Amino acid sequence: MIRVEGSDTMVNVAQAWAEKYHQLQPGVIVQVLGGGSGVGIASLIDGNCDMANSSRTMKPEEIQKFQAQRGAPSVEHVVGFDALGIYVHPSNPIHTISLDELAAIFGENPSVTRWSDLGVAMPPGVPDRIIRVSRQNSSGTYAYFREHVLGKDKDMGLGSLDANGSKDAVALVARTPCAIGYSGMGYATRDVKMVAVARRTGEAAVAPTVENAMSGTYPITRPLLIYTVGEPMGEVGTYLAWILSSDGQELVRRLGYVPVQ
Repeated sequence: MIRVEGSDTMVNVAQAWAEKYHQLQPGVIVQVLGGGSGVGIASLIDGNCDMANSSRTMKPEEIQKFQAQRGAPSVEHVVGFDALGIYVHPSNPIHTISLDELAAIFGENPSVTRWSDLGVAMPPGVPDRIIRVSRQNSSGTYAYFREHVLGKDKDMGLGSLDANGSKDAVALVARTPCAIGYSGMGYATRDVKMVAVARRTGEAAVAPTVENAMSGTYPITRPLLIYTVGEPMGEVGTYLAWILSSDGQELVRRLGYVPVQ
């Protein structure tokens, strides 16, 4: 058994890899658990899993603790890329938003609290107040959004609805017509709408597509990572090599993520 734990963003593709690999290698069972990037990294440090899925890089203190407890360095493997989608309800007339505007909505002491602040007129019966859907602070998605949208050393605002996972965040937006949230592009459903994102207000907005993520034009694209104890050997090494093969990467593409090749 290979034990994999971590990023909720990567749960869909991690489960798809596990199921397909078990079909190819019936003697190998890959157990996949979510919980967030920080949970996966902590589990790998404590020796409770073989691979940690993460949508953020390890922190310096995690790297030091890893070396001290495992007696080997952590090794980072890029296994795909994910465009972070900005989600609203389908009834919301907004189609584009900038990173500046997102920071004004989600940051500490937000200066944008109503849709009318952005010049958006909500449909009759839908509140003008913006409901922010975010993630718990153990989430790699949360950490990435805070750093790359708000800026380093900036804090998220209080009072958001914090979802337990990527799928839950999208579901919250689907149930809340005046909400806005963020989650992996691979979690899009017909019950929500993703808006195009501009790097700065007034610049052209770019749609969150696989092609735009691969070209680097979509402004919030991040690597999807797997951490191992040293260079992986045995079944773990064979499994990781398969994930990076054309077969493994085809599942990345099929599930709406961006392959590394």
